[in-house]
Amino acid sequence: MSEYIKNFCLSNVYLCIHWEKIAVARGAVRKSGPGNAASAIGRAPLRIYLRKGGYRVMKTLTVTKKSLLTVLFCALAAVLAVAVCVRATQAVQASAPKRSLPIYNVQTGEKKIALSFDAAWGNSDTQKLIDILDQYHVKTTFFVVGAWVDKYPESVKALAAAGHEVCNHSDTHPHMRKLSQEEIKAQVKKCSEKIASATGIKPILFRPPYGDYNDTVIQAVENLNMYPIQWNVDSLDWKNPTPDQIANRVLTSVKPGSIVLFHNGAKNTPAALPRVLQTLQAEGYQIVPVSQLIYRDHYTIDNAGVQIPDSGAAAGNAGSAVSSGKAASAAAKSSAGQNSSRPAAASSANPR
Repeated sequence: MSEYIKNFCLSNVYLCIHWEKIAVARGAVRKSGPGNAASAIGRAPLRIYLRKGGYRVMKTLTVTKKSLLTVLFCALAAVLAVAVCVRATQAVQASAPKRSLPIYNVQTGEKKIALSFDAAWGNSDTQKLIDILDQYHVKTTFFVVGAWVDKYPESVKALAAAGHEVCNHSDTHPHMRKLSQEEIKAQVKKCSEKIASATGIKPILFRPPYGDYNDTVIQAVENLNMYPIQWNVDSLDWKNPTPDQIANRVLTSVKPGSIVLFHNGAKNTPAALPRVLQTLQAEGYQIVPVSQLIYRDHYTIDNAGVQIPDSGAAAGNAGSAVSSGKAASAAAKSSAGQNSSRPAAASSANPR
């Protein structure tokens, strides 16, 4: 009678490993004979086969102790090789260049958000938006194109006079990724000069046209001591959905620290805005300009574009890293590599 080392059972099919003589047993595993399995290893070859019920159905392998140890050694070597490969991959990822990201939203414990409007083309509803926002005592941020400032200087002045923040959206609304760093800086500088001329205030925030950016764009903006801004809630008003669709999309997506994107020239934004403002205020949200939401210094930006404060961070006007000469780029590098999920350059996400 043989000594069984191991029986594995699956659906009445057994993998039997035993030494020298084969005794097929129906049902439960049987162990018999003097001695133990350990002593048998040195005396006889190992046989492995499958059995179902009481019948051996396939003999798969016969090995000696020496060959068994060889197999085990090879398996261990394979495991170690896989482990080394995994660690090497992690090391390569860790040493890969970090991607520069704009601020999509802010980590905060306060129920505070920012609404923003991009102004690049039309102007028929700008004053209507100013009136609605004034009715609810809300101040927001308008990202304007330099060419729009040239065409509608009185609207730019009206925005500033109403207490809204007028910020940079480039001079001519190009795809910034297609430009050299010097061309990017020229676009930003020209727009800032036009805004400062119209309002008396030089902007510190920049939003790339089309949401289109890469490392060169972000670094050029930061080198100008400005903060690149995206959004984490897109109203999609530029697609002309109904007012209720716009409001529902915003209200179901917003959270503390959100930056919401609207457009001054979208058809149904003025009709959607009152419901958005009423609901947000009823839910206890404070709506502020973007510059009063973000942290000026002592922060990092994670791989989702979330601005995360350090212990010394101060939001809004409490301290200006820009005016004090501390470039926003000092702490604004992403902690992730090129394969971040949400913060991909969104060249097709927003045609305005």
